[in-house]
Amino acid sequence: MQQFRPGGFTLLPPVVKNLLIINGLFFLATLAMGNAFGIDLYRVLGLHFPGAQNFAPYQFITYMFMHGGFTHLFFNMFALWMFGNVLENVWGPKRFMVYYLITGLGAALLHYAVLYWQMLPTLRAVNMVLENPDHESLKLFFESEYFKVTSVEIQNNFRLFLRDYNSLINSSPNEAMVRAINFLNQYRVDFLNAPVVVGASGAVFGILLAFGMLFPNSLIYLFFAIPIKAKYFVMIYGAMELYFGIANRPGSNVAHFAHLGGMLFGFFLIRYWRKKGNLY
Repeated sequence: MQQFRPGGFTLLPPVVKNLLIINGLFFLATLAMGNAFGIDLYRVLGLHFPGAQNFAPYQFITYMFMHGGFTHLFFNMFALWMFGNVLENVWGPKRFMVYYLITGLGAALLHYAVLYWQMLPTLRAVNMVLENPDHESLKLFFESEYFKVTSVEIQNNFRLFLRDYNSLINSSPNEAMVRAINFLNQYRVDFLNAPVVVGASGAVFGILLAFGMLFPNSLIYLFFAIPIKAKYFVMIYGAMELYFGIANRPGSNVAHFAHLGGMLFGFFLIRYWRKKGNLY
């Protein structure tokens, strides 16, 4: 039976080493730019919803190097070192880099495909009110489950809107409705801008999947003590991500379907390489 324990840092292959360095530099730059100049790199380099005002195509790449905090960065980089080290030594730098990027892109695509499906009822509700605006439909929208406060911008804008709207509704209802229409148009913009994905987790989960497929009987030591075969570790982790993704706990900022997307795209890519007979 194969047993897997990570080697020393000096054995790092080039792509893994450079990915660790780049991710660390992005994290330091995020802190420095925010503290020194008030520049929010999450807004610029994090991946926004395609079609949102803050979206840019390059974010499909840059989001993989951004992280929400030191803990997020540490665990992603630890997993990248632990499993990526082995895969790059087996595949070589070029194939490993291709796999890393494709699984990272796949993670983003699945995440936003699911998120769009979740956001669609709210977008439709906003459009329905805007198509036939009146005070009753506006009230029903704000009291419904479709009105979601998903960002600080929405919260602040809504508070200011309510103040103005309530002061005008009796004395000048037409002006109140104009304010309501302006708010709803801005709400739609802010609602689309609110989701931001950052982190290498999707690609890291793809790497974990690849390790489980290539070395299924290798032992991984959970908490450095509990041995479990890689194939079972991957299956358990995948099942947990699916469960938490479907459960969709309120307030959770973990992109479970992005993790699944990395694993799913990694699975099909490895199957494709195996079919072509050039997996190694």
